[in-house]
Amino acid sequence: MSNYDDKKAYEKAKKRVEKEKGFYLHLMVYIVINSILLFTNSDFKNEGFKNWLNWQLYITPILWGIGLLSHGLSVFGKKISFAKKWEERKIQELMDKEDF
Repeated sequence: MSNYDDKKAYEKAKKRVEKEKGFYLHLMVYIVINSILLFTNSDFKNEGFKNWLNWQLYITPILWGIGLLSHGLSVFGKKISFAKKWEERKIQELMDKEDF
């Protein structure tokens, strides 16, 4: 393996680590902020667990959770290869039709 290939592999691995680090930071902020929001908005001292059935308490965690899920899928999920395969097929189709 050449020095160029090593450097390229290192840069790719570094970019992957940065993406994973960004996801874990996002997850940590999600847990901390939503825990604070749930406990402060639930009025636990006065209402106890009665207020926990209020659906409005869960809007932020659910919507933010959807964003977190999509972030996690973009980092850890398999890449959707549909676009790449389509692109390769289209290039081949055009090359077959016309002489470049």
